[in-house]
Formats: sequence, C-alpha cells, structure tokens
Amino acid sequence: METVIKVENLTRKFGDFVAVDHINFEVNAGEVVGYLGPNGSGKTTTIRMLLGLLAPSEGQATVLGYDVHRQSEEVRARVGYMSQKFAIYDDLTALENLTFYGGVYGIKDRARILHTLELVGLKGHEQTLTRDMSTGWRQRLSLGIALVHEPKLLFLDEPTSGVDPTARRAFWDLIYELAENGVTIFVTTHYMDEAEYCERVGVMRDGKLLAMDTPTNLKRTVIKGDVWEVFAHPLEQGLEILHDMDGVERVGLAGDHLRVISSKVKKTAMQSLLSKAGLSVEKIERGEPTLEDVFLALAR
Repeated sequence: METVIKVENLTRKFGDFVAVDHINFEVNAGEVVGYLGPNGSGKTTTIRMLLGLLAPSEGQATVLGYDVHRQSEEVRARVGYMSQKFAIYDDLTALENLTFYGGVYGIKDRARILHTLELVGLKGHEQTLTRDMSTGWRQRLSLGIALVHEPKLLFLDEPTSGVDPTARRAFWDLIYELAENGVTIFVTTHYMDEAEYCERVGVMRDGKLLAMDTPTNLKRTVIKGDVWEVFAHPLEQGLEILHDMDGVERVGLAGDHLRVISSKVKKTAMQSLLSKAGLSVEKIERGEPTLEDVFLALAR
C-alpha cells in the first residue's frame, strides 16, 4: 500500500510550550483519516508542519514522498488545503472566486472550473455573490478551491465548524465521494460523531497523539468495561451515588439519563443501590461505546 504521509517524532515548540510532542503515524493512499481533539490540542499545528508552513522543532515528515521542510513548495503544489478561516472574497461570485484561485494554480480552463463547482454541489450558484451564501455553501466553495487543481491528497482543517447538522452530513457525503475517486483525505475535527465517519482516527490531546486506529478497534481496546444506560431520577443524586460506587470507571449525564462505564458492576447491584437510596429507577440497559468514551478514557 502506498504511504502518502509519513510522520516520525514530529515536534513543534513555541518557546517553552510544546504544541506537538513527538508524534508518529502514517496515512495510506485512499484513506479518510480523522484527527480528533479539542481546540488547542495540536491539530492545526500538525497540518501546518505537513504543509511546510511551519518548520518542525524536531523530527521529520514526508508528504507524497517530499520532505515537508526541505521540499515544501513541491508539497503545496500537489495537495489541497482547506483552512479553518479560508479567505473567500465576499464581493465576488462563486465562479469568480474559483476562477481567481484556479489562476493561482495556473488553471485557466473554464470547463474544469465549472466542473469543480458541480463536483462540490454549487452548479446553478455560479453567479451567487459569496456574501449571500450560507455557511454550508461557503464551506463547499472553500472545498472547491482546495480541489480545483485535482490534488491526490486533501488536508481539511475543521471543515464543518459552525455548519448546521444537515450541511455537515452533506459535506461528509462529498468527502466520501472524493475518497471513492482516489483522493486521500486527512481531516481534523472536534466533533466526536464526525470522527465515526473516518476509516481511522488519531486522538490528540495537549500535543500528544494518544492513539490511532479504526473507530471499532479504539472502542474495543480502550473501553475495557461495560457500558450501561441508566434511567433513574433524580439524575443529580444518581450521578453522585454511582460516581462513588466501587467498580464504576466513569459516570456522566447523557441527556435524560446517566451513562456508566464499569469494569465489574452488575446491573442488579446498580438497581439495588439506587433504589435503596430512594431513587426511581425506570430501566438500566446495555449501551455501545462511542468515540467520546474513548477520548475521555484516553484523556484521563
């Protein structure tokens, strides 16, 4: 399998602050790899080093076979990059924006530019002024700009930040369409549900890459105990009682119920403890681990 990104002990320091701390991973051709973590965990700094926009303090990386530090021009000419705050010109139309950025890559072919607009679902919106577009449509245009030179590798930095759930889902459909056509995608996100869409997920926290694997493997290897959905009231009291119960790894609020991860607690023991404390226990049922559980377990 062709390796398109190879990262070895990549590190970036700003003074005494370590933004990215000796990370190692590989990305293969055609993969959709998610890079998950809260704001400030080092996701954007990693991407900026992989694009040659920031020099590593230590370690090395290659992208499409090019050294990111010594051959950054070659890297940037061959990849697509959609940053969090992409500069789209509000007083230009969608077509004018894409034509301008296409020109930066030396692409003058109008048919190819129109095809790119169609690819990202903006056909019929060629003459719409960007300032009149919703956030979701603007994100599509940003993606089109990152794609206009037909790169084989795309870096998407929190591409759906601030977009409504329907537009987010549509955007991910687009990502998978691109992947099916052979584009490798490296996407950062802090949305746990989005990371579920990825074939592999790297989990970042405080500059460290805590784990990288398929969502299924992460859930199986990181979450050692059972997951229980506990419907009992009052919730706050239930939270306190279960938090102190022997064998409970973690308990938290999950909407209208409690979510418990335990190593050796039986359903009957929880039921009995809560009932004895005078709580009304509606039901306790098995749950499935999520990537949020994985993240919280790793981050501890």
